[in-house]
Amino acid sequence: MGIRGLGLICFFFCLCSAITFAQAREKIIIDTDVGDDVDDAFALALAVKSAELEILGVTTTFGDTETRAKIVDRFLGEVGRAEIPVLAGKPTETKNPMSQRRYAEGRFVKPSHGDAVEFLLSEIRKYPGEITLVAIGPLMNVGAAIDKDAATFRKLKRVVLMGGSIRRGYGDLGYTAPVPPMAEWNIVNDVASAQKLFAAGVPLFVMPLDSTQLKLDEVKREFLFSQGTAVTDQLAVLYHLWGQQTPTLFDPMALVFVLRPELCPVRGMRIVVDEKGFTREAPGEANAEVCLESNSDTFFQFYLRRVAGK
Repeated sequence: MGIRGLGLICFFFCLCSAITFAQAREKIIIDTDVGDDVDDAFALALAVKSAELEILGVTTTFGDTETRAKIVDRFLGEVGRAEIPVLAGKPTETKNPMSQRRYAEGRFVKPSHGDAVEFLLSEIRKYPGEITLVAIGPLMNVGAAIDKDAATFRKLKRVVLMGGSIRRGYGDLGYTAPVPPMAEWNIVNDVASAQKLFAAGVPLFVMPLDSTQLKLDEVKREFLFSQGTAVTDQLAVLYHLWGQQTPTLFDPMALVFVLRPELCPVRGMRIVVDEKGFTREAPGEANAEVCLESNSDTFFQFYLRRVAGK
């Protein structure tokens, strides 16, 4: 075989490898309430730094969804991913302050955004059985999508949810005195939609407070913010706008599970959302796979290496 023949073989091998990689990428849509707590931004950072993911879009939920969408616009533009569609859910009334609102006034911000629920359903129709919905905010868009077209919603590959409190509440870090389960933020802000999700019949993977109270301490922050990359610089800006000291990276665990499920092993459980927003264990057939334990060291080893990478 001549050099030309070898060259053609190499060309086709590389082409086939590229096609296989593209087909193997996980299609995801991220539904977020970015702009209040800062952990949503840290979740978006992990997503854009992960070549294994094909981010079909980012949708915003809860409160001033247009401003949240503008925060996402700017973040994606600043890190070189402005091609990712950003959609806004229906706005809702809330008195919760948006600590990172000023970030939405920068460049790359679009004047308006399409409808999040319409986008979600249209993408599911386009890619039935292929999309992972990563839900890291209150579940208004999810509930609206189920109400609008439950049959299409069931064609999601799965939902990975940061939400709930099964056996541990806020502040129970595993080495403190036990704290009983509480009504967690993403569930209690739209109880009806959470109830619809747990009854939807879609494969559901839940990262509750039990496994997501992961503290980004001063040493880790200094390491991350000193890297000087586009992504870490934007995280530093958003962290300082947030105005508090130690973030808890609740939401990034949902992305970590998509990328490295062994870092948050799940078990089948039946979870019932009561009228007060508590996620109760119940007897009967499992309706969710739930991660009750995670290891902070292995989580941060993966997260920091990935997000700090050049």
